[in-house]
Amino acid sequence: MSVVQWPHRLLTLDDWAALPEDPEHRVEVVEGVLVVAPRPMSFHQLAVTRLGYLLNEQLPEALMALSEAEFIVSELPLTVRVPDVLVAATELVERNPARYAASDVRLVIEVLSEGTVRTDRVTKFSEYAEVGIEHYWIVDLEDPASMTTYRLIDGEYENFGEHTGKVSLDFDGTPLTLDLDALTTRHAQRP
Repeated sequence: MSVVQWPHRLLTLDDWAALPEDPEHRVEVVEGVLVVAPRPMSFHQLAVTRLGYLLNEQLPEALMALSEAEFIVSELPLTVRVPDVLVAATELVERNPARYAASDVRLVIEVLSEGTVRTDRVTKFSEYAEVGIEHYWIVDLEDPASMTTYRLIDGEYENFGEHTGKVSLDFDGTPLTLDLDALTTRHAQRP
């Protein structure tokens, strides 16, 4: 176990950027405080990889899905989230930024894992709404796999559906098909 040298104050964006890579943990900063959790298990990682792939196969060329990309929820106090999947403009992604502004993010998908349920359903739910993330989807891999889709309406998320099995969605005029049961199987069906 290693210990990171910690400043005796809330973290700044410069502090965050200077932290060493940690492949064993997921790290975010919330209101200036480092939040560290173990890396999710294999099914979670498989689902995240598959979601990113399936979205990129179906999104218009102007949009791209990324796994575990950082975005700044707030600079003061600093909150940086690293969602499982986010969708941003391809033009921006091609510039290869270190992190994204909340205004750049069109969709966030969080896949629930042990230890993140309350954070994903309560804390991130309110944070993402406050900064104007228009679409927020939560995937639960418990059998049967399910997904709840939310859309920001008048500053608050409204539930736009709870889905299981093969899902057909409209994402800002783009039809998307996701097979939730195939997110953690060896051979996923293509849309």
